[in-house]
Amino acid sequence: MGCCCSLLRKAKHPEKKPPGALPPRRASQSLNQNQAQAPASSAAHAAGGREVPAIREYSLAELRAATGGFAPENIVSESGEKAPNFVYKGRLQATRRAIAVKKFPKMAWPDAKQFAEEAKGVGKLRHRWMANMIGYCCDGDERLLVSEFMPNDTLAKHLFHFENQTIEWAMRLRVAYYIAEALDYISTEGRPLYHDLNSYRVLFDENGDPCLSCFGLMKNSRDGKSYSTNLAYTPPEYLRNGRVTSESVIYSFGTILLDLLSGKRIPPSRALDMIKGDNLRVLMDSHLEGVYSTEEATSLVDLASHCLAYEPRDRPNIRKVVSVLEPLQIKTETPSYELLGIPKHEEEAPPAPQPLHPLSPMGEACSRMDLTAIHQILVSTHYRDDEGTNELSFQEWTQQMRDMLEARKRGDFAFRDKDFRAALDCYTQFLDVGTMTSPTVYARRSLCHLMCEQPDAALRDAMQAQCVYPDWPTAFYMQAVALSKLNMQSDAMDMLNEASQLEEKRQKNTKS
Repeated sequence: MGCCCSLLRKAKHPEKKPPGALPPRRASQSLNQNQAQAPASSAAHAAGGREVPAIREYSLAELRAATGGFAPENIVSESGEKAPNFVYKGRLQATRRAIAVKKFPKMAWPDAKQFAEEAKGVGKLRHRWMANMIGYCCDGDERLLVSEFMPNDTLAKHLFHFENQTIEWAMRLRVAYYIAEALDYISTEGRPLYHDLNSYRVLFDENGDPCLSCFGLMKNSRDGKSYSTNLAYTPPEYLRNGRVTSESVIYSFGTILLDLLSGKRIPPSRALDMIKGDNLRVLMDSHLEGVYSTEEATSLVDLASHCLAYEPRDRPNIRKVVSVLEPLQIKTETPSYELLGIPKHEEEAPPAPQPLHPLSPMGEACSRMDLTAIHQILVSTHYRDDEGTNELSFQEWTQQMRDMLEARKRGDFAFRDKDFRAALDCYTQFLDVGTMTSPTVYARRSLCHLMCEQPDAALRDAMQAQCVYPDWPTAFYMQAVALSKLNMQSDAMDMLNEASQLEEKRQKNTKS
């Protein structure tokens, strides 16, 4: 490969590390590394700057609503003649999260249990350089997968379809390295088979970082015998026996390296002929205008030729691929969106969720976070809703009971006069005795906590009020306000709707 020196133009890189030096390795790119897998109901995992929730099952209605009824204008990709499938962009109504939904043809996976188990297995994987899977749907004959949505298109589009926007050399090296790291991770996690790896499977996130689509970890059908790429790019052994192996994945990675080098789709057999014939000027992307290092280009061409070896045993394993690509990284401090030549993605603020039912004065006050109006309503309601929550015997009217009721009385005076810290102390004294439970006191103390900028404590008190009086709308209203203060807007809206429904039901029962 030494002949490349006379064919490739040298370019100096001021940010290039000294020979033998490696770029700083990013700590814990794998989200599961050195930590136990979180349960499905746990809080979201962090993926770099992204929040990735645990995998869950979605209903068909949820995904239909998210994609506008699987509207044609929301299709972002379609592939496979033998087993056609579509990928739609969408946004979940409950959380306003942007998602990608892959919809399989009917009966591609007849066994719903098999499909769900496969999806759950993929959903356990979490990596910074992956578009991670967050859900699936098995509804009748329907089979769908849900992943994070990557807003900046595919590697194929940037290389082959954006004539006026060339990916610079440093970014091409980064794409190869990050995708190799993702493949190394899935191999380490016991899932080395990636189906139909190609440049359309490489997606760019909101920061312009390249990510490997999780959809390739799921077979296109239960038997997996569907390669959607042109046969010219298919691993030779797949043509012989129809099986995908870890060596097949390396071959497909080699085709991505060719795409990065050439900027166009060149069948591997033709590209290998160019390499053997020292015809590298024709192989390299003319849009780069020669601005790349001879040594780096030589290394990448050499790696591609090894990955594309006809015999699987002659190809390197993914760990070797990573070790070759790591020292080639340049401009490591430059953000990917700059290297990709795109503006930094700014997520549009989603419209605020709206309540599903007409709101009462209390609901309106909670919806607009008007703590003063909530206070006035709680004062005017007094203890009307506490009737029946406590039945005290004659023996319980002790001095302690009188002291406790006196503490509540002092708390009520302080609450009415908006001395919320004093009210907080008095209500706490009342509740700590534990002889008498009062949902109203919990609701009032919840508001006192809110007035004192203690939303966590306010949420606990509102939940306690619900425990004492499970169908009390005020308990749900106060939870809604506390959740909103904690920036959990979706949960707050759910609680507001629940409170509104309970209040509506209560009014109907009163009239009847």
